[in-house]
Amino acid sequence: MFDAISTRNELREHGRVWLRGAVDRQELSTLATLCIDAGKPGARADMSSRLGQSVASSKWAGQIADIWPGTQAVRALSFGKSLQSNWAVPWHQDRIIAVEQRHETPGFTNWSQKAGVWHCEPPADLLSAMLFVRVHIDRNDEANGAMEIARGSHQAGLIPAKDAARIAQNYPTEVCIAQPGDILVLAMLTLHRSKPAENTTPRRAIRVDFAAGELPTPLAWQTGQTALTGG
Repeated sequence: MFDAISTRNELREHGRVWLRGAVDRQELSTLATLCIDAGKPGARADMSSRLGQSVASSKWAGQIADIWPGTQAVRALSFGKSLQSNWAVPWHQDRIIAVEQRHETPGFTNWSQKAGVWHCEPPADLLSAMLFVRVHIDRNDEANGAMEIARGSHQAGLIPAKDAARIAQNYPTEVCIAQPGDILVLAMLTLHRSKPAENTTPRRAIRVDFAAGELPTPLAWQTGQTALTGG
């Protein structure tokens, strides 16, 4: 039985919780049709897109809100790893958000523009309040490049990129083996990495970032659509 309070406590302590079988067959089928086409590594979807709307109206999104009150989905991405679309990502934290426009705002740094979209690093307290939610469309395992996390590493706060691999060794590594319909909820600052796929089994997943409320004006969450890789 789902218990939001105990789940929230587990998330705070370990930086991750699993919601096994949280997506029913019908919803999983819908999400699968909205995933990126085979051969494309990844894509970001507008929250007003079909994928974004499907996420926002899902039963499991309501569970996320119960676990972490006050949060809303601000970004949806889909990934499709295979031998034809393969990659590796070293240990790192996700510390960059996408915004509509650049506005110099205290605490928001490292501005860059990628594919016409402005990105920046927000203050640590904003990142600490965000969740990184991964919905598994296919089975994920070591052979097809499942994501790995350094469980509990969110407690270390902001970690310089050059120190990520060293600090990850201080925490237990968990290979995120999942069945279709399983959901992994992560604290945003959890260190994670991804190895290349070793077989032809597809590894599709949808990632949704949840944040508490709006950004300080005049900043606003980005709503456009662009391609990307990683995860």
